[in-house]
Amino acid sequence: MTPSDPPSDLPEDKALLETILPPLLDDFQHWFDRTLTLLDTREISFLSAAEKEDLKVRVQTAQKQVSASKALTSLTDSQAGIEMPVVMAWHKLVHECWGVALRLRRESSSENESEPSSEP
Repeated sequence: MTPSDPPSDLPEDKALLETILPPLLDDFQHWFDRTLTLLDTREISFLSAAEKEDLKVRVQTAQKQVSASKALTSLTDSQAGIEMPVVMAWHKLVHECWGVALRLRRESSSENESEPSSEP
């Protein structure tokens, strides 16, 4: 093959993509859904209203991107992939979401421990 020849389809690459990509996209959707639920239902004292709204908008945008990627991958029979910088941006956002959830859990746990017991 010369440098000007088009790359050949590699069946193992397609199989790998079909194996890894759908569960990865499902995981992103799962964590983005959980984060939106958290943002919509919980008071988060360590985030200002603007920070909370910014996170919500970024998660909603990422959700739309993931949904579009899932649809494109499905429609093209896994012939379309996702560029690594995009996947890494989603991963970074999920990591940020985990951080918010973890901090909220820790602070909620601390508040519960510091409340006086009603038992004698």
